[in-house]
Amino acid sequence: MENTTIIQLESTIDLLSFDIYDPTSDTVGKKSLGDFTDKRLVLFFYPADFTFVCPTELKDLNTAYQEIQDTKAEILVISTDTVFSHKRWIETEKLLENFKIQMVSDRNAELSKLFGVINMQSWNAARGTFIISPDRVIKSIEIVTEPIGRSSGELIRKIRALEFVRSNPGLACPASWNTGEKTLQPSIKIAGHVGEELQ
Repeated sequence: MENTTIIQLESTIDLLSFDIYDPTSDTVGKKSLGDFTDKRLVLFFYPADFTFVCPTELKDLNTAYQEIQDTKAEILVISTDTVFSHKRWIETEKLLENFKIQMVSDRNAELSKLFGVINMQSWNAARGTFIISPDRVIKSIEIVTEPIGRSSGELIRKIRALEFVRSNPGLACPASWNTGEKTLQPSIKIAGHVGEELQ
């Protein structure tokens, strides 16, 4: 388990169900967060289908999807659009050709409200990314203003760092850490001498 808890999810949250569109099978189903309890889960909220920055973000995620799965994580992309809108958008937007990630329809905004990303004026979700550990703890929260797209590379870096500290209790990852680079073992002995520790 990672060293610190940011927000422990209540067990009732896992019961919250939603409609989901699977573009790989072209099917619609009903799922809940509880269906993803066996691995790290990324919830990737975006404002709306048929918009401008959003397809660039989803294309970026789709390109990195296998790498995300290789980190033992699953990702869901979420907006307040219907599953029918999701399907049509995938069919028409060239950037989303061969899109493989499951798309949640948060039509009643339950998830968006629960995670604090709903815009009450537009009824769209903000650009919010939440990384949830297998033991149902939110370990990373990122909310970005609407005109700015997020980076799948940074998301993967965070997931790998979270997996590292989960597997190596007591160690910490410095800024911009990537797999194989030096880590830190916080203690009074290195306080004020972190630079030397990283050399």
